[in-house]
Amino acid sequence: MNDFRLCAFADEADKALSGQISALIANNMKLIELRGVDGENVSVITPEKAKEVKSRLDAGGISVWSIGSPIGKVDISSPADEETSRFCRVLDTAVICGAKNIRLFSFFGTEGDRRHLDEVVRRLEIMLSRAKGSGVELCHENEKGIYGDIAPRCAELHEALPELRGIFDPANFIQCGQDTAEAWKLLGKYIKYAHIKDATPDGHVVPPGTGSGQLPYLLSEFSAAGIDVLTLEPHLKVFKGLSELEGGKRPDVGGGSLVFASGREAFDYAADSLRKLIVNQ
Repeated sequence: MNDFRLCAFADEADKALSGQISALIANNMKLIELRGVDGENVSVITPEKAKEVKSRLDAGGISVWSIGSPIGKVDISSPADEETSRFCRVLDTAVICGAKNIRLFSFFGTEGDRRHLDEVVRRLEIMLSRAKGSGVELCHENEKGIYGDIAPRCAELHEALPELRGIFDPANFIQCGQDTAEAWKLLGKYIKYAHIKDATPDGHVVPPGTGSGQLPYLLSEFSAAGIDVLTLEPHLKVFKGLSELEGGKRPDVGGGSLVFASGREAFDYAADSLRKLIVNQ
């Protein structure tokens, strides 16, 4: 078995931090990518709340690997100083929580148009300068609808900003029509860690290893490249009325996607699927 360290967006198991801690412990995960905390986005929690979160996670033996922030998930036409201020707040939270990474994006409204590249780079460069000396690295996630949606445009950002690290999300690439193996070949040298999410060609998110993400190949490549942290991001469908269906039969919501009775059930299923993939490497 490869020595991957498993991390997760545990807010998919439970909005409450107590439930997130329980889900992580039950699945033997020691790392969290902090995104939602007791119903609040991590970008708006106060320093006092961040200290409380750190204390509770410490008690559960869990470390904050990354802040799963929404920074850069705004339109490029929005005021740059507003997003910079929001970033500084997230950076403070990262430092308080002992996170080594902040996940961010490269702005909506760009539509892959290279005329926006200079402005995207300028804004990210400001954030990189603010993070200097903090011990926190900024990691760009490929995401549909932002400038860095497909591999060549992600590469443009990394080439322009050598200090910017990358997060590799297979499902997001699939949803943009990007082959994941080709994306890895182009971006591998920039990647710090991966989000484990899979999808079918039509974009439906499915359990790890059941879509077109080529996860067995990618896990092997991640291991060979020394990437040891995998953040589970299930994004599986939850249908709270599942138990009321005749025979408890799970409906198909398209693309072979299963639905689950709760976020915790979906989280556990995805975690088990990921572990099976790793064991079979």
